[in-house]
Amino acid sequence: MNVHRFIMFSCAQVFCFALLTSTLSFFINVPLVLAQETEEADPPEVTNGERLFLETRFAQLFKIFLDDGGDVNDPLSQGDPALDKVANWQLPSDQYADGPFAGQSMNCRSCHFVDELLDIPNYGMNTYSDFARRSPIPAREDGKHTAVRNVPPLVNSALPRQIFFLHADGEFPTMVDLVKGTLTGRNYGWLSDEQEAAISHIARIIREDSGTGDLAQEFGGLSYRVMFTGTDPSIPQEFLIPEDFRVEVSQATDLQLVHAVSQLIAAYTDQLLFSQDGEGGFNLSPYDVFLEINSFPRRPDKWESPSSYARRLLQQINFLESYDPQNYSRWPSTSSSDGPTLQFVEKNPHTADGQFQFHEQPFTFGPEELAGLKIFFTQQGRHKHRHKGHQIRPSDQAQGGIGNCIACHTPPNFTDFRFHNTGIAQTEYERIHGPGTFSMLEIPGFHQRNSNIEAYLPATAKHPHAQEPFRAIPTPDNPQWTDLGIWNIFWNPDFPESQLPIWSILCEDALNEHFGVFRGFQACRPDRLLPRAIGAFKTPGLRDLSHSAPYSHAGIADTLEDVIRGYITNSDLARKGLLRNGASHLKNIALIQEDIPALTAFLRSLNEDYE
Repeated sequence: MNVHRFIMFSCAQVFCFALLTSTLSFFINVPLVLAQETEEADPPEVTNGERLFLETRFAQLFKIFLDDGGDVNDPLSQGDPALDKVANWQLPSDQYADGPFAGQSMNCRSCHFVDELLDIPNYGMNTYSDFARRSPIPAREDGKHTAVRNVPPLVNSALPRQIFFLHADGEFPTMVDLVKGTLTGRNYGWLSDEQEAAISHIARIIREDSGTGDLAQEFGGLSYRVMFTGTDPSIPQEFLIPEDFRVEVSQATDLQLVHAVSQLIAAYTDQLLFSQDGEGGFNLSPYDVFLEINSFPRRPDKWESPSSYARRLLQQINFLESYDPQNYSRWPSTSSSDGPTLQFVEKNPHTADGQFQFHEQPFTFGPEELAGLKIFFTQQGRHKHRHKGHQIRPSDQAQGGIGNCIACHTPPNFTDFRFHNTGIAQTEYERIHGPGTFSMLEIPGFHQRNSNIEAYLPATAKHPHAQEPFRAIPTPDNPQWTDLGIWNIFWNPDFPESQLPIWSILCEDALNEHFGVFRGFQACRPDRLLPRAIGAFKTPGLRDLSHSAPYSHAGIADTLEDVIRGYITNSDLARKGLLRNGASHLKNIALIQEDIPALTAFLRSLNEDYE
């Protein structure tokens, strides 16, 4: 089976009122699945989940083929044009590479590539994302040709955390919900009023599949009926799914079959994690090797918050770096000139040639990467009372070197799994409509928005004709269109399961920022919290960024240097009060142009290989 494999095996604390303790008690930490010393075969649910991840017959285009007299087990007479080429943000359209799924209809891998384009210039390896600013989707009568947002990498997306949600706006509370929403959603060609048709179609594929197709042959030659029922004695052990994933296909409802499909795909995507060692520490990037060879802690201690761990790590690095063999008094326990010294990384200990396998950069962590680490980890005024705040001084701005990045990108995952408005929506909007226009955009308040869902909120099965102007791609012809992130989901009655996670985060942030101004529940009323949701998106992880460009949920930053320049600009706007609902953390960033090379060197030290 010629399929890419990772070498992987598999926060923020929630502020709770006493009255809500029982309500929030279901949020628990899921233990990390620790890495194995030797590569093991995937469990059957993961193997079969991969097959369904690659399945191309669930899309709306294949239903048209069946409606025209086609058979479930026949190839399409004409594939989806969206798959003919692979869009690439670096290239003009006439230079796009041929699509690996040309002639077929949409599947999960169409937007989440790995090594399908490994040897093609300007493409290469990917961390289960794609190469476009926004992914092409099947053309329908709604006129949409791309997804609203840049495709996030799937690797590490299922990392355990106290408050779990998925997508940039927190739309999905579980991976199963995300998969189900994708299979029956617009990326697969289904319009909002076609959910029942989508469910019926997917169930038909499961019931009528013969197991004779090329994809089935790569996965044991089993029909989906045999594979899902799981009782046939001829099923090889590697494809025999556990009872919890089985369903009697002949008796199951359409919805039960779609749920079963979603469970297996979720089992596959859940294990897409970067490599970890036997103690649960990431271990394949230059940064991780640097921590290991210097015996620095690579993950928080039990009960230690990620932010406290980050500060402790920086203190230990500074302490070791400051060792002076001519001044033993700085090391009271050292009785000779043999003291600890900081060691840098010069080669990859995991490869024969000491280099990356899939990155062109050297496998190093040296003085420049260390300088970037310090900028990334450095914060100003963290000992001040939070409600008093701390303003970056003009001297700080002139000197730079204060990234404040760990306020949101806490190690070792380099994300806090929370929501922040870093100004991306405003940046994209004002590139089209001009400076200051985002602040003048009329955004409805809580009661106006929720009393007219059709006019303001995203289209769903309950409101299939909603206009969704605030989950749209800005265009010159439509000044009301923009993407406001979790504003679209928070307290939206069409997404009931997503509300508690989003509310918990927004409420805690409001109380932390405005303690002493608002009291009790007043700070956490939905109508007060909704303005805080404008332009806020989930914090992305930062591992292996070189395999997932372009950056941001809108794909508007081509390079890591562009990302940092955006932070320099938006932190200045935030201090001047010109960034609408900008995250408070932005005000505590003080970066200058001279900081960019070191900071990008550090970010590239988070790259790693996988196979």
